Amino acid sequence: MKKNEIAEIQTLLSTKKTIVIVPHKNPDGDAIGSTLGLYHYLKQQNHNVQVITPNDYPDFLKWVPGQETILKYDLQTEASNDIIKKADLIFTLDFNAFHRTGLMAPILEASSSVKILIDHHQEPDNYATYMYSDVSMSSTCEMVYNFIEMLGDVDLIDETITTCLYLGIMTDSGSFRFPSTTSRTHRVVANLIDKGAKNASIHNNVYDTNSYNRLQLLGCALTNLKVLPDLKTAYITLSQSELQKFDYRKGDTEGVVNYALSLKDIVFAAIFIEDKQEGIVKISLRSKGSFSVNEFSRAHFNGGGHNNAAGGRSETSLKSTVDKFLSILPQYKDALNHE
Repeated sequence: MKKNEIAEIQTLLSTKKTIVIVPHKNPDGDAIGSTLGLYHYLKQQNHNVQVITPNDYPDFLKWVPGQETILKYDLQTEASNDIIKKADLIFTLDFNAFHRTGLMAPILEASSSVKILIDHHQEPDNYATYMYSDVSMSSTCEMVYNFIEMLGDVDLIDETITTCLYLGIMTDSGSFRFPSTTSRTHRVVANLIDKGAKNASIHNNVYDTNSYNRLQLLGCALTNLKVLPDLKTAYITLSQSELQKFDYRKGDTEGVVNYALSLKDIVFAAIFIEDKQEGIVKISLRSKGSFSVNEFSRAHFNGGGHNNAAGGRSETSLKSTVDKFLSILPQYKDALNHE
């Protein structure tokens, strides 16, 4: 952000404000960590602050400090709308287009509040008064740390804030193994640990609390794994009946696509998850090297994200969605074998 923009935001925050913080639909660790990290920072400044998520989030995120204060828009629509209408400022975190908030999009678009975007996804829409957009960043949580630093308030980052920000950096960087993890990322993480982040405990809360059914569902997913060696691609399918068989809970399929990508010589991985309630097939895509799943998803599956991690959706059946995927892949044979 430019110095004059930071100065203007400092002026805005110099007096008590009513502030709403919003992440994307189906919030993940970075979305919850960044919104709550910013929430705790702004509460220190005596602002009236409310985090509103479009919908619920996985149980493995329900230990994060402050999560009990979050409103879920789909369940608490009237209360959420009242707060949004009264907001002086709206922070939109970890997304850059209103449609990523689902049912919240219309009221956010209609709001005349000052909007501040903090996000690291590609091709942002031009809706915010102030934009901090950087696709090179590991996570929105790292950006929130930078934002607090720009405001001159790193000294105000306490153990509660460090816990939230460490969570999002850890999850969105793939436990610090993705290419977006820079030396700066590690320096930020070191500062968070110095300021009180319990890194082992945070990791355990997210990754080491599996239910029996979740592990059984993982076994089912791996049984369904298909490999296309000539295209250096692997994919997984999960039907609605399979999800129900193993008592699926939100978040149970988090990270499953990475098992497909971990196979030797695989460059491109996908998982297709049937959701009959929404009438769609949810798609997660991952890649190695320069193959852009962001471009692939935008071109074929109404999605997007990052070069090596993206999402999409299909409104046809699970079988026809996979058939479409398989019919498209040969167009990318040269690109996939170039890696």
